[in-house]
Parts: sequence; structure tokens; C-alpha cells
Amino acid sequence: MRTTPFLRNVKASGPTISSALRERVRRPAYLSKLTTADELAPLFKACFTGVGYPKTVPTAIANHIEAGNLQADPATKKKFNLFVGASVGPEVEDRWAKMDMIARRYPHQVGKEISKGINAGRIAFHDKHLSMFPQDLTYGYYSLHKKHGDPKKPLDWAVIEATAITEEGFIVPGASVGATPEIIQSAERIIIEVNTHIPSLEGLHDINQSFSPPNRLPYIITHPQDRIGSTSIPIDPDRVVAIVESRAPDNTGQNAPENDESRAIAKHLIEFLSDEVSAGRLPKSLLPLQSGIGNVANSIIGGLADGPFDQVQVWTEVLQDTFLRFFDSGKLAFATATSIRFSPEGFEQFYANWATYKDRLLLRSQQVANSPEIIRRLGVIAMNTPLEVDIYAHANSTNALGSRMLNGIGGSADFLRNAKLSIMHTPSSRPTKTDPTGISCIVPFASHIDQTEHDLDVIVTEQGLADVRGLSPCERAPIVIENCAYLDYKDILHGYYDRSLHECLARGAGHEPHMLRNAFKFHTNFLEHGTMKFKAWEK
Repeated sequence: MRTTPFLRNVKASGPTISSALRERVRRPAYLSKLTTADELAPLFKACFTGVGYPKTVPTAIANHIEAGNLQADPATKKKFNLFVGASVGPEVEDRWAKMDMIARRYPHQVGKEISKGINAGRIAFHDKHLSMFPQDLTYGYYSLHKKHGDPKKPLDWAVIEATAITEEGFIVPGASVGATPEIIQSAERIIIEVNTHIPSLEGLHDINQSFSPPNRLPYIITHPQDRIGSTSIPIDPDRVVAIVESRAPDNTGQNAPENDESRAIAKHLIEFLSDEVSAGRLPKSLLPLQSGIGNVANSIIGGLADGPFDQVQVWTEVLQDTFLRFFDSGKLAFATATSIRFSPEGFEQFYANWATYKDRLLLRSQQVANSPEIIRRLGVIAMNTPLEVDIYAHANSTNALGSRMLNGIGGSADFLRNAKLSIMHTPSSRPTKTDPTGISCIVPFASHIDQTEHDLDVIVTEQGLADVRGLSPCERAPIVIENCAYLDYKDILHGYYDRSLHECLARGAGHEPHMLRNAFKFHTNFLEHGTMKFKAWEK
């Protein structure tokens, strides 16, 4: 194994090798690369960094920059291009964003500080479907402007968390796979954080290699439990420049709690799925479920744990605490995802009962978990939460009032475009400081469109459910308004549709009628007056 100049720079007397680390790292040569995060931090001068939610090294980099007050001087200021499979803990990227350490961010985010940086113009954010980001990374799309290093390796550094390292030097991930295989494939230098605080999760993962066209292979998966890969991530040992021991837990916080609205939405959905079973369009065990994150998703999964369906299977992105309840109910037979986002109490339950859960759970890369090919083949039932839906069933998942980035699109469109049943669930209104009964989540025209009318089958709020399959736009609108809109907005929405239809039919444009002068009046009225409510439409 070669000794690089980098290794000579970081290797001193070396930290003590703990017994836990020696047990987890089964390739002895890697132990000679053991160092500390503090020794590594000053070496990060390049601007391309790949992170798979390690905690120690990114924190040490921020500590080093903060201690040296480097951000105060333009000559020493550090800014990185940050590539993450999806999102990481707030102690990492929210802190980096607050310290103005992020120049660009790919491909998804959920942090408050990072969204502030994006909306303030300090962070250039590229929002990408999660099924497409890893392949675009390996295609070299993100190295087009790289001015140094290997052009076939768009990332200067990959900092990866592992729970174990095999005899071959391969990485056993933790509670997330995400884009880690492709990040490793695309990095010039690799740093591995071996987390000995959490158990080794060896056997939980199914890792497959990523190829580029014309050499891409089909994913031969016909059931959620099918394996197509290995239990660890292959890696080139020569590109591993350092090993760091980590003892930091995942900083997940509490999952969003259920409430009366989310329970009502769950009730409507379970009744709908029961009707689909009765009509013969779904089997008694349903089809594999995909569920987003948040309190509505929690309520739906919690409701299914008490519901009438047995031997249910899940094909999704993220598992939350209610999936443990679903497993414990005996109704969930198997679940596969790309990551686990339990609360601290949920992780404690998961690790304490590892033997109970490990054979009913599988984590895959996001390129496989979000694969359109597999989603369509399995007939997934996709359920996700938007910011708003318009009367024709276009949905906005990312940009409030059309411009303010909240969260990235994630994988919702991967699922909604390809699922057998594409469902979006949202409260009908959301309270604001200026309007206690809330802004409407059902609007005349979505102010930003992530999912089009062509992709959605069902819209559900606490008010009711609109099944819009097979309906024309003019058939959809009255049903969406009547079944899903909040009471305060029903009349004004019906008024918009009726006036739009009358005007558009008169000029021979009646397929999907809009009054363009009024299409965004809900949004402009809110910006000007703090409420979406008004007395009448403009002439």
C-alpha cells in the first residue's frame, strides 16, 4: 500500500487505538492511518467536499475555522461545495451555513440555517431528484467547472461514516446509505469515520455498484426483500487517507408529533385504501408503501399499525418511529429504505431489539431506493406532503410563495411520477401570525410546480379526499375544492373556477381555465395584507 504525502503530513505518534475500534476495523493496514479529526481539519483547503453524515471531521473543520476567526478575513475565508446524499444533522450543515462555509449545496436540504443562506443568495443550491443525483455525480456533471485534481473525480474529499470495516477494507455503513457508494466512487481522497458509539450494522445493507451507460444493468428486484448486491461498500484502499474514531450519536431530534388534522388525513386515506381492496384494485396486503416524513406521514403509518391490513410491505426512502410501532403490531412484514431517521428513543429501541428487526429491514442506496424502474414494477403506493396543491392537481413541494426555498424536492417526484397510486396529503390550511385560521393549501394556481397534474391521483386533507384518476381538469377542480379546501376558502375557490371557465370558454380556451390576472391573488394578497382571504375577484 502506498504512503501518500497526505499521510506523512497527518501521521504523528498517532492516537491510541481503542479496543472497540480494533474490533470494528478488520483490515489492520487501515489502523496505521488512524488520526484525529483535529489533525485533519487544517488540511481542508479544496472546495469540493462529499459528506455522508459523519460528525467528527466536519465539526472539527468548523471548530478550526471558528478558533482561527478565518471567516472574518477574505484572504483566509473557507467556503466548500457540499455534496450530501440528502440531509445531515444540524450540528454539521446548519453550523456550516451559519458560519458562511458553504458555497454550493447539492442536492437536497432541510436545515433552517442552510435555507436562510440559500434565500439570502449566499449559497448556490442545486435541487435535484434523489434518484438522479448519484448518477449525475458519476457522469461527471458536477466536475465541469473543477479546475484542479482528477476531472473524473469531482469530489476532492469524501468523509464517510462507517460502523465497521471489512477485511478487504470495505465500508459497512450505519443507519443511512444514501449516495455514499457514488460519493466514494467520485472522490479523490477518502476519510472514514468509524463510529463505535453505535452497534455494527453489518448485514443490514444491500449495496450495488453504479455503472454508466451503455454499461448500466437492470435492477432485478421484484419484491422489497430481494437482494442484488453486497453488505458493504467496495472501496479502493489506496484512496483511504485517514481513519478517525467517532463516538457521536446521530442528532435526529424528535419526529413531528401526530395531531388531530394528521389523524383525520390518515383516516380518510385508510378508508380509501380499504375501498380499493374491496374493489379488487389492491390486494388485501396492499402494495409496497412509500411514505414521506412529517406528522402526516407518522399518522398514516401509525394508523396502518392499527388498521385492517396484514403482511404489509414498505418500499420507501426514510423510516420514522411509527415504523417501529408498525413492526411491533405484526402487520408490517418487511421494509426497505435508504435511511433511518428515528428519534433518540426510537434508535434506543431499535438497537436494543436489533435481533427482532434486522431480518425484516434492508437499507439500499438512494439510486436503487428511488429507482423509477423499480417503483413502477412493484406498484408502489406513494404518499407525500406538499406545501400547496392547486385546483387542477399541480403540487408545490419546495418554494413558498413561488420563490422562498424551504426544502429540496428529495425523492417525492421519483415516487409520485412512477407509483401505481400517487397520493399527496396536506392540511387544508396552515395558521400564520397574521391569520389564525390560516393560509389555504388548496390554491387556484400553484406558485411553483414540482409535481404536475399528470402525476397525481389522489389529494387528501383533513376535510376529505379527492380521487382525480381519469378526470379532465374541469372535472377535477370542483371535486378538489369541495372535498379538500378549508371552509373559509371553498366559496372563493369555486368563484375563481366558475369565472375562469366562463371567460375561457368564451374565447375557446376551456381545457384548464385560468384568469391569469387573478391566478396568484391568494399569494399576492398574502404578501400585501397578511391573509389569503379577500372579498371578491377583480373584474
